[in-house]
Amino acid sequence: MIKILLALLLSGLLASGCALVISKSLLEQVNPNISFEDLRKDPRTYVGETVLLAGVIVKTTNTPSGTVLEIYQTEKDREERPINLDQSGGRFLAEYRGFLDPEIYGKGKQVTVAGKVTGEKTMKLGELDYLYPYIKIEEIHLWKEKKPASYYDPYPWYPMGMPWGYWGPWAPYYPIGGW
Repeated sequence: MIKILLALLLSGLLASGCALVISKSLLEQVNPNISFEDLRKDPRTYVGETVLLAGVIVKTTNTPSGTVLEIYQTEKDREERPINLDQSGGRFLAEYRGFLDPEIYGKGKQVTVAGKVTGEKTMKLGELDYLYPYIKIEEIHLWKEKKPASYYDPYPWYPMGMPWGYWGPWAPYYPIGGW
């Protein structure tokens, strides 16, 4: 009995370890005391710090040195998945050293990124000069779209039995066309 309990406990621990979207070694480097609000106010203060951010891609730009993602930040759930997509603390830029296909990493896709703060960049956002915190991505996770809840009833309610309205032994006779 003890062997079975030990095996279940061990398999539970192993299964929970597989749920990380960012490697454990990188998560250990993340400074949890840096809020996005603080990072947004003065990114230069946090240069060299590792942060973990979640959000939704606004724009993907490929350059000779890599791919730059413009992302609007959102809160994260316990799995580090973006939540409350209609609320944001602002935008940030995240640079990936390789090529990310804009069709895959395109507008509206949810991501979680971990990387080092390298500074800031001011760009136009409409007619506004907007200050973006700039992150060098060390790891990125693209979230699959959640499928909407299915309202399919696997046990449909329909008349069983005779075509003239008999519903079975538990219900009285009721003609389909009504009385």
